[in-house]
Amino acid sequence: MTQIIDRASWPRRVLFDFFSPMSQPFFSVTFRQDVTRLYAFAKENRLSFYYALVYLCTQALNQVEAFRYALRGEDLVLFDRRIPSFTDLKPGTETFHIVTLPMEEDLRSFCAAAKAKSAAQTTFLDQEDSLDLIYYTCLPWVELTALTNERDFDPDDAVPRIAWGKYAQEGDRKALHISLELNHRFVDGLHVGRFHEALTVLIEAL
Repeated sequence: MTQIIDRASWPRRVLFDFFSPMSQPFFSVTFRQDVTRLYAFAKENRLSFYYALVYLCTQALNQVEAFRYALRGEDLVLFDRRIPSFTDLKPGTETFHIVTLPMEEDLRSFCAAAKAKSAAQTTFLDQEDSLDLIYYTCLPWVELTALTNERDFDPDDAVPRIAWGKYAQEGDRKALHISLELNHRFVDGLHVGRFHEALTVLIEAL
């Protein structure tokens, strides 16, 4: 479901108008995330740590309304949810493809569906770009501290980009850094903080 929002009464209108004339309205931010409980849960249940984190990040992001706004032509719209679209390395190769699928009801179901979809996919990309996606990528070979993404420059681009690297062992804890690239016309640092809080709650509730 997608709502069309009255831009004139939108509480963010002043900030949107402030950032709109800028030639580069995007910003990046990276934060540390404790994933100890997620790692243990994935291992106990024989789940992909990567797919599980994609699921939880999508859940957390969708809890923060600001991430679900976009422009569709001249209309300001609010999605009821965003859909994950993530890179996945083909086993035994040095190439990847991009897998896109709706959220399942629970984490285990999503991990199973993501594994099946990725294994069956024979094309690099199996759907057209959509405004309601979240783009994910992972660099599991390095401890990521920051990342930027390639893009066709479009100041209306409101698709969040989320990335992380390999986790590091810190005593008895495991942590990694999550990097986000966002459009300041729609999202502020406050909303990144709320995303981080929501993600932490979801992980610790496993």
